Amino acid sequence: MKIATWNVNSLNVRLPQVSAWLAQHQPDVLVLQELKLEQDKFPAAAFRLSGWHAEWSGQKTYNGVAIISRAPLQDVHLGLPALPDDPQRRVIAATINGVRVINVYCVNGEALDSPKFDYKRQWFAALTEFVQAQMAQYPQLVLLGDFNIAPADADVYDAEKWRGKIHCSDEERQWFTALLDLGLTDALRHIHPQGAHYTWWDYRGAMFQKGLGLRIDHILLSAAMTEKLQDVQVDTDTRAQERPSDHAPVCAVFQ
Repeated sequence: MKIATWNVNSLNVRLPQVSAWLAQHQPDVLVLQELKLEQDKFPAAAFRLSGWHAEWSGQKTYNGVAIISRAPLQDVHLGLPALPDDPQRRVIAATINGVRVINVYCVNGEALDSPKFDYKRQWFAALTEFVQAQMAQYPQLVLLGDFNIAPADADVYDAEKWRGKIHCSDEERQWFTALLDLGLTDALRHIHPQGAHYTWWDYRGAMFQKGLGLRIDHILLSAAMTEKLQDVQVDTDTRAQERPSDHAPVCAVFQ
């Protein structure tokens, strides 16, 4: 089984790339973030014609998440129960061939002194509560997406420059650790304990070309899925294409 995550930074712009990526890599499941599409604008027909099933939660201009799968999706859930009035479309979960897939586009937070950071704090608390409940119900669970957190200094091209800043603050890293403490495993670090494996590069300053990025897109696994994990890779070739998303796909392969 192959499961991948990709922040596409506008599905309208990136649909040809997504379609080509699906045809080339043939994942069982691909989750997308930052659709930036209204619910009724999602290109479901295009995916369906190529044999894919899809469920999505859209939002005009911002946010939006989707799960695309070869097999039908069951028990679809949207949002976080602890934030029932949250208008931002950031979470979609579904069961696919017995595996619970939770796709998240986590809050950016803007800056540590921003009101948006307070929202990020509340949101991660609600996410942790939701994931804990889901893990009790679904032993085979994959939590993946754009977390907007670089969990360690090794996940940042310049740790000193980023120390104490958004994505890299101690508090944010504690939130990430709290998710792992539920019994989840960071799939990429399970396979690649050392080295730089960035997933996001700023468009400005030719950061991708210089190799200056952050690892903020993650695949976290329950124990049952960790036992089946064979490989995890970041597809930097896709980031090198023309008009790319600023994120690269991350793909995990299971027995």
